[in-house]
Amino acid sequence: MNNGLDSRYFVNNNRMVKTPEGIDKARIAGKLAARVLHMITPYVVPGVTTNELDRICHDFIVNELQAIPANIGYHGYQKTTCTSVNHVICHGIPSDKALKKGDIVNIDVALIKDGWYGDTSRMYYAGEPSIMARRLVDTTFEAMMAGIEVVRPGATLGDVGHAIASVAKREGFSIVEEYCGHGIGMGYHEDPQVLHYGEKGRGLVLQEGMLFTIEPMLNAGKKQNKVLPDGWTVVTKDHSLSAQWEHMIAVTKDGYEILTPWPEEN
Repeated sequence: MNNGLDSRYFVNNNRMVKTPEGIDKARIAGKLAARVLHMITPYVVPGVTTNELDRICHDFIVNELQAIPANIGYHGYQKTTCTSVNHVICHGIPSDKALKKGDIVNIDVALIKDGWYGDTSRMYYAGEPSIMARRLVDTTFEAMMAGIEVVRPGATLGDVGHAIASVAKREGFSIVEEYCGHGIGMGYHEDPQVLHYGEKGRGLVLQEGMLFTIEPMLNAGKKQNKVLPDGWTVVTKDHSLSAQWEHMIAVTKDGYEILTPWPEEN
């Protein structure tokens, strides 16, 4: 695994700002990660286990994409994906428990291609979801896109967080504050931390060449959460539904580029 210290891909030795060559490599990894989430879509149905979804993703990454599953071995994690169902906020461990009709599930995948990381997640429905579940999922996507759309040189991370929080507040949903987006490149989790709440004009000023994820987690109920005894799975304390979407973003000369576009998106 690359340790992220190859200065050829950084500007003025600043690991947060990548050269065009570095962004090209991140773009390749990001698009491959997005292909995994596109591929798995028809398999997310009632009756399938999250272990089976994980196995399909693993085999596709290794055999089809010729890439490395980034999560396996990360701080001892043993699965290719995180599969977070219903009230699980993030880091859900795939298991032999089957999805039920109406379940919502986030699948989070990360891979390494030629030393660069691609990281993305999206929501799925196992059958027809409840009205509340669909509204939560749609709002979380809208919140992520609101944060993305303010990205440009000279904007701040506070601008990003404020845009996300404004959408969540409008719909009466809470924002998980303990988990955030992150810089990415030749390292899995780099600086900066990208909070999903904030004040306009505050925080790190964005520069062309920065790479990071925007991945808000919204709860239908209260924001409080807890980690289960497995040390990974994060759930809502009030057992309310939670949703998350994630894209990798590059700051461009006049705005942003989504490096993990899903193949079916326009």
